[in-house]
Amino acid sequence: MKAKKSFGQHFLVDENISRQIGYSLLRKEGLSNVLEIGPGKGVLTKYLNEQNINLQVVEADVDMVNYLIKHAVVPEDKIIFLDFLKLNLSKVFNGEPFYMIGNYPYNISSQILIKMINAKELVPEMVGMFQKEVADRVVAKPGSKTYGIISVLVQAYYEGVTIIDVPPQAFNPPPKVNSSVIRLVRKENYHLACDERLFRTVVKTAFNQRRKMLRNTLKPLFGDDSIANDPYFTQRPEQLNVHDFVEITNKLSKHKPPQYESGI
Repeated sequence: MKAKKSFGQHFLVDENISRQIGYSLLRKEGLSNVLEIGPGKGVLTKYLNEQNINLQVVEADVDMVNYLIKHAVVPEDKIIFLDFLKLNLSKVFNGEPFYMIGNYPYNISSQILIKMINAKELVPEMVGMFQKEVADRVVAKPGSKTYGIISVLVQAYYEGVTIIDVPPQAFNPPPKVNSSVIRLVRKENYHLACDERLFRTVVKTAFNQRRKMLRNTLKPLFGDDSIANDPYFTQRPEQLNVHDFVEITNKLSKHKPPQYESGI
């Protein structure tokens, strides 16, 4: 069975890496729900099946679904035949929290992360394979060249660490890039002390022109220019951590322009 470019498929064939990923979740006592995204032929699934968990998988490729059923990798009633991005996460385990794991399709990996953030109340932990460039951005620290929008948005709610780097030859067909497996564990206090909608707007707007000072990039969000000389606004976005962006959001929330108030 050949991998399909349309699904961003690269089948992991290194058993040692598969086993390491399959057993990598730091599950808390009392929570056993696990959702695997894009199981493919079940190279991770078989190791998940060895554990005492309540597993469901979501797969968008009908050929992979048929393979999983034919080879009894996972019961048919545990397979969700759907594009993950269209899945209502609140219904997967009847509103109960769950862990996410998978060898994620690289073409939608950032979208998977955003969907996880939007459902952060349900997802205390995630482990996944990403293109190394994306993985590095997710766990990057302020001041690094890879630190950007996805770094701040993920780290606002999760602590991240790289578990293992994976070379192309671990896959069939080999991708043209290196890969990394990362773990994200939700922070104990994951509710931001600010307007979270405005927070996202601030982060995205700031990094759209990352080499400019915030007083220039965020000017459309100023209700007036009275805070333009605040020390925060004389810095560039890659210099600031999550707490800094929360503080900036709170400052801006007191000076919102009229169009923001009306929801424009």
